[in-house]
Amino acid sequence: MASWSVDKSGRFPQRLFLRASEIDRDCERLVTTFLQQRYGQVRFPITTNDLTILVEQHCTSLNPYADLSDEGDDVEGMTCFLPGEMPEILISVLLTEQSNRENRLRTTLAHELGHAFYHRAVFDQLFAAPPHMFEAARAEPRTVCKRGTMVDSGEFDWLEWQAGYVSGAILMPAQQVRRTVGDLLRGQGIHGAAVVGTQPAADAERHTVTSFQVSAEAARVRLRKLGLVADSAGPPTLFG
Repeated sequence: MASWSVDKSGRFPQRLFLRASEIDRDCERLVTTFLQQRYGQVRFPITTNDLTILVEQHCTSLNPYADLSDEGDDVEGMTCFLPGEMPEILISVLLTEQSNRENRLRTTLAHELGHAFYHRAVFDQLFAAPPHMFEAARAEPRTVCKRGTMVDSGEFDWLEWQAGYVSGAILMPAQQVRRTVGDLLRGQGIHGAAVVGTQPAADAERHTVTSFQVSAEAARVRLRKLGLVADSAGPPTLFG
C-alpha cells in the first residue's frame, strides 16, 4: 500500500512512497481492465492508439504535438498539474511526427501516464499548503521529463523513478512478461534468471521487444527489474 514520508528535497510537503510490486500490480490492473472493457480480451502489445486513449482518460488534455524546445533539446514530455483538475500532458512533436520514433513515443506516453496517475495527489498537497511554502514548486507545478531518465532514473529523483517504472509496467505488465519470457527460458532449460551476455538473455530481450513493441533499452531495463535477466544466474524457482 502506498505511503507518505518526508520529502527530503524540500520540494513538496511529502513524498509518495511506492514499492515496485505495488506499481506492477496497479499498472497491470489498469491496462488489462482497459483492454478487457474495450475488446473483451487482453492482448499485447497494446497499440499506440489504445495507449493514447488510456492516457487521455487520466488527464484534462493531451497535446501530442507540443513544441518543448524551450525546455531543452532532451525534453520529450511534460505533465502540468492544476488545482482541482486532472493534469495536462504534453508530448514533443518530434516524437509524434517521426514514425521511426514510435517506440520512444510509447515510452513517453506511458511515463507521463505515471505522473498523471500517481502524482496528482502529490501536487494536490502542494496546492493545499500555505502560499508562502514550497514556492519554487508552486511556481512551476509540473514534471519535465528528459530523454535520459524516461526509462530508468535514480531513486533520489523519486517522481521520475516512479514514472519511469510505470512506463515499463504499463507497456510490459509483470505477469505478462514473466509468463512469456518464462516460457521462452524454460524451453532453453533455464529456470532462473538468464545471465547478461548469453544467448538466452539476448533471446529474452528480443522476444520482449517483439511481444510488447518496445525499444531494446526499455526491454533490457524491464527484464532486469523483474529479475528475468541478471549478471549472475538467479534461483531455480524464479518463475514459480
